[in-house]
Amino acid sequence: MKNRFLYIGALALTFMSTGCEEEFLDKQPTEQLSPEQIAIAAETDPSLLNAFTAGLYSTMYNTGTGGTTGHDDFGQKGYDIYSDMLASDMVLSAINYGWYSTVARYQATTNNTLDDAYQPWRYYYRIIFGANTLIGILGGNDAVLDTPEEEYIMGQAKAMRAYGYFYLSQFYAQGYGTGSEKILPIYVDTEAPAQPLSTSEEVYSLMVSDLEEAITLLEGFDRSAKNEVNQEVAKGLLSYVLAARGTQSDLQRVVELTNDIITDGGYSLMTKNQLAAQFDADGNILNRDAAGFNDVSNQSWIWGVDLTLDIGLDLVSWWGQVDLFTYSYAWAGDPKAIDASLYAAIPADDIRKKQFVPTTNSRNLMPLNKFYAPDRRIGGQRNVVTDYVYMRLEEIYLLNAEAKARLGMDAEAREMLKMLVSTRVADASYIDALSGQALLNEIFLQTRIELWGEGKSYLAMKRLKQSITRGSNHLFFPGETFSWNDDELTFPIPQAEILNNPALNQ
Repeated sequence: MKNRFLYIGALALTFMSTGCEEEFLDKQPTEQLSPEQIAIAAETDPSLLNAFTAGLYSTMYNTGTGGTTGHDDFGQKGYDIYSDMLASDMVLSAINYGWYSTVARYQATTNNTLDDAYQPWRYYYRIIFGANTLIGILGGNDAVLDTPEEEYIMGQAKAMRAYGYFYLSQFYAQGYGTGSEKILPIYVDTEAPAQPLSTSEEVYSLMVSDLEEAITLLEGFDRSAKNEVNQEVAKGLLSYVLAARGTQSDLQRVVELTNDIITDGGYSLMTKNQLAAQFDADGNILNRDAAGFNDVSNQSWIWGVDLTLDIGLDLVSWWGQVDLFTYSYAWAGDPKAIDASLYAAIPADDIRKKQFVPTTNSRNLMPLNKFYAPDRRIGGQRNVVTDYVYMRLEEIYLLNAEAKARLGMDAEAREMLKMLVSTRVADASYIDALSGQALLNEIFLQTRIELWGEGKSYLAMKRLKQSITRGSNHLFFPGETFSWNDDELTFPIPQAEILNNPALNQ
């Protein structure tokens, strides 16, 4: 039985890894199961749908899902690095191997012929194709579903489709959500030919519709693992979409959704003891098993994946790019660090300042005490079993505070922000004096500090229309300022897509 599930899951992953190209239109692939064949098989054994859904989620952490053999091609966490570098919060401190150098140099965002400009496009459209395949197996977008299990799978599929479109809308458009500017092709099934660009309003309307439906369908869903989308994940994704679109009614809905997650989700904020490794006078770690962002069982993690030896990740992984204590590029010659100006903005008594270690070499300001394999042996973790986080409660608090501030609810925004910050610093009373733009600026700063390395600052920068000035430790453009709508911060539509999709010009 287990082997059969793995086989179907592998076939599902094969489907999603083919990209949005002409071979998608083959209705009866000779070496793969078609959606129709899977649907027929699932009538006899409904559990096959769960295996296909597992294949969809595995796209988020498997290597090569952006269509390359590059060591930066390993799913969502690779694009978290892209976004943190575009927002300048993550510094590529050396380029002995060169991964992410075109992103850090803003070449990938200004040259649509580079593969780094195409890789995120392929990845997110593969997620969309996989979700559409699953929706098709269940009978299509407007299917009448017979069982709660089918409703749960449809809810997950529609949430994942919206997830794909959301990141595409952030990476490949400046992010308005209410306008007539054309930004992305929309695919809502696997049978459609190449599509023209749809408007920003149309793309956001699809995302909102998918996620609202997902929230309804996922009512009562008790997931078996945190890598699956449950109702709280769908609410979190919808909060991001609505906050990016940013109408007054959108922001009111964000407050409602985030309040629901905070109040009823069953998650809790990380404690000071969990936020950073702490040491005694002899340098021995005091909280090895409690601290670090490496375990999906963490009570604040809403969405993440338990990485095991069976998954087979090693150097080509997020840990293989960021963690000094993994056999990694961070150890071997391409360290990743926090922007020096952002580090300077963290108060001395803030526990999060201890996440980063100031030194006098290229490893200066690396996140040695935030992200680390628990053994803490330099270059030690060869087979990656430290976990990935996609969403945690802290970002929900920050989204809640931000939405309230944007609605003019300053007192309520301050209260929510203080609930988070007071668990990080000794005295958060300075927040009481903030209002208006100063309050929003503080929420943005806290988002950058709290979620460093987790791919969320870029999203906040765009929705709050902020500018970023690179710190002195950047190899490229130190001291230069970039605005949220500068060409350097948004990818162009890849040349390969333009050549292969004549409908883009319609």
